[in-house]
Amino acid sequence: MADTEVAENIDWGPFGRPLFEDAAAQALSRVGVIDVGSNSVRLVVFDGAARSPAYFYNEKIMCALGAGLSQTGHLNPEGRVRALSAIRRFAALADGMGISPLTAVATAAVREASDGQEFREEVLRETGIKLWVIDGKEEARLSAQGVLLGWPGSYGLICDIGGSSMELADLAEGRVGQRVTSALGPLKLREIKGGRKAIKAHVREVMAELHNDMGNETGMRLFLVGGSWRAIARVDMERRGYPLTVLHEYRMTARQITKTAEYIRKSDLQELRGRCNISDSRMSLVPYAAIVLKELMRAFKPKDVAVSSYGIREGMLYEQMPRELRERDPLVEACRFAESKDARMPGFGRILYDFVKPLFPRANWQKKRIIKAACLLHDVSWRAHPDYRAEVTFDNATRANLGGLKHSERVMLGLALMNRYTNKTSNSRFDPLFAMLSEAQIKEAEVLGKAMRLGAMLWLTAEETPGTLKWKPKSGELILRLSKNARPLFGEVAESRFAALTTALNASGTVHFKD
Repeated sequence: MADTEVAENIDWGPFGRPLFEDAAAQALSRVGVIDVGSNSVRLVVFDGAARSPAYFYNEKIMCALGAGLSQTGHLNPEGRVRALSAIRRFAALADGMGISPLTAVATAAVREASDGQEFREEVLRETGIKLWVIDGKEEARLSAQGVLLGWPGSYGLICDIGGSSMELADLAEGRVGQRVTSALGPLKLREIKGGRKAIKAHVREVMAELHNDMGNETGMRLFLVGGSWRAIARVDMERRGYPLTVLHEYRMTARQITKTAEYIRKSDLQELRGRCNISDSRMSLVPYAAIVLKELMRAFKPKDVAVSSYGIREGMLYEQMPRELRERDPLVEACRFAESKDARMPGFGRILYDFVKPLFPRANWQKKRIIKAACLLHDVSWRAHPDYRAEVTFDNATRANLGGLKHSERVMLGLALMNRYTNKTSNSRFDPLFAMLSEAQIKEAEVLGKAMRLGAMLWLTAEETPGTLKWKPKSGELILRLSKNARPLFGEVAESRFAALTTALNASGTVHFKD
């Protein structure tokens, strides 16, 4: 039977058939975008599973195009030269990668400057790249769509801060609603006369107007998009001694933000930026952004705050996706792509998921997707040295560019994969990260890892199920039923791994062989 016929006949279960090989997704397999902002100019090239792509290339130049714009009405002359040089370089890189033409957008500085059109013409003449200038509301929409790339079906308030502007957008049921824009970018705020007191009063006044324009809603989830927000989050991590330095999906409370804003105000910025690995040009804007964030929290009173590394550039990619692709789970699609590219037997992850899921009869949809992700990733690190394979799998899970994962979920996924390769996970350099999980979550990760460790011994094909597990929690009995074809695979090592699984479950184990 042809591979396509096999694929058509497979029951893909609740997660649906993979889409990364479909024509619509293949067209997005490598996409390059340029974002010309008021503070930075960046090229991002997305690659891989279109629903949750990796960053094939990511380069940023801090040009400060918007510096001094409020006084002069012109783009910063030095920044303009640097921006043109950067775009020229990006165009050459795109040609070398075979991804021309690039999609390029410009935001507040270029749209407000009197010489913005002249700069666009110069860029077109020098590089062949057409800069599309978008207004504040469109910027807000694209940033909100970037959030949707990481969190399908999200709801709440998106706040995107750039150098010269700050945008807000509502999200409800995965759709972008009301949008507003303002001049609360830190490049503009630092040009206000009268010091910190005058800046704070100005921000508070503008924020009250924005709150009114957005319909006076409070108590929503707040997603923070933009480099200045990420820098503040990095400082918050440093202040708290937070063990995982992945910014995407990092959570902060109102109290933590207040403490961090005060910490920034009292710190030596040069010393702090060195500890937090923040550029000098970015760090100089952080105190102004901290004032904005405190007033944002005061006006909108969000119920929780999440940092999004996805913004306008990811929103541009999301814009090109067909609806069916948009609705897919980015975590599962990314893990499927990794399995198809790196596993020894692509497709076995689906079989393994069906094998282990009886151990988690009460798992909700959120937990099921973590189990599914683990099964898809269970074999993608096989090339690593055996002595370090467990550590590599944990590092990959916790630090990889995976969308739709809370930090605790990253750690649980990593710990499950670690248990897939070793029986010893305690007293390691990862112990501070394990502390992010409850005892129940640690036990679940152990059970999942040991079940995958057993299932990995029972490979037949990517289409054939080797057997089934039946778990009776009330009686504490685990039954393994193996197919006739899988019977020869149940040797000493498989027997030992089944025993380890029963121990993790505090169960008695029975093995049945089908005739």
